[in-house]
Amino acid sequence: MGEIVVTEFMEDSAVESLRAARSTLYDPELFRDPPGLRAALAGARALIIRNRTRVDAELLAQAPDLRVLGRLGVGLYNIDLPACRARQIDVIPASGANADSVAEYVILAIGQLLRGTFHATAEVAAGGWPRERLIGGREMGGKTLGIIGFGDIGRRVAKLAGAFRMTLLGHDPLIPASHSMWEEMRTEMVPLEELLARADAVTLHVPLAPETRGLIDAARLARMKAGAVLVNASRGGVVEEAALAAALRAGRLGGAALDVFETEPLPPGSPLLGVPNLILTPHIAGATVESNARVSSLIAARVLVSLAMS
Repeated sequence: MGEIVVTEFMEDSAVESLRAARSTLYDPELFRDPPGLRAALAGARALIIRNRTRVDAELLAQAPDLRVLGRLGVGLYNIDLPACRARQIDVIPASGANADSVAEYVILAIGQLLRGTFHATAEVAAGGWPRERLIGGREMGGKTLGIIGFGDIGRRVAKLAGAFRMTLLGHDPLIPASHSMWEEMRTEMVPLEELLARADAVTLHVPLAPETRGLIDAARLARMKAGAVLVNASRGGVVEEAALAAALRAGRLGGAALDVFETEPLPPGSPLLGVPNLILTPHIAGATVESNARVSSLIAARVLVSLAMS
């Protein structure tokens, strides 16, 4: 057992910094063992998780001494925040530490989707020469990018897209149109429906909340420009997967990239199976060697400070 329990992958040097300061149980597979997790939390004062450990009121009841909850990431959707507040548990996300990784993922995905040529390796290696089929790829320069959610990651995406000479549209109901940020970021703030109608590429950077669940549904997909591409590296549930699959199969959209899903991993019979012009990745947009080191060291330091103060 440990005063600090880490249930998912954490960078080695950060784990060692925890062990040097407090007794620490590190088991990156502990999230798969609910009975073992409950037993480990009996005397724990701090818990560190990623996105596969669900911290609900039932789990918190098994951790009477818990004072600090560190999240190796920024989304708090797997944490019962009201239950934590009721217990006065300090919840610490790794805000900003993986934002560059997500922003780079988005730009790279948009480039792949617009160009549409980076999936021909096996065919070319086998002697094929699909040049005529692939010659219709599109450049990013001069295209319009719509950014839904203009927080930290959305702004970093805008900065990178500017280097590709993309025209920028933004939508965020939490940021007033009069805010100087829009002008500073060279981004035109527009209503959501207008963004969808004008953008050649759309990227989502919103939390999963009642008002964003199913935000991109069949009706809004139908409003997008023919041939436009969509990237979701924010939260599963924001895009209606069956509606997206139908739009791609019908050839209305030019492509999509999804890093997050309603159910993770994808269940048998997912509507996304075998869909054309679709890139799927397993919730890793924010996970790189560099971001893992930043996230881990940040959370280790903040958890130790919070424990010292509790």
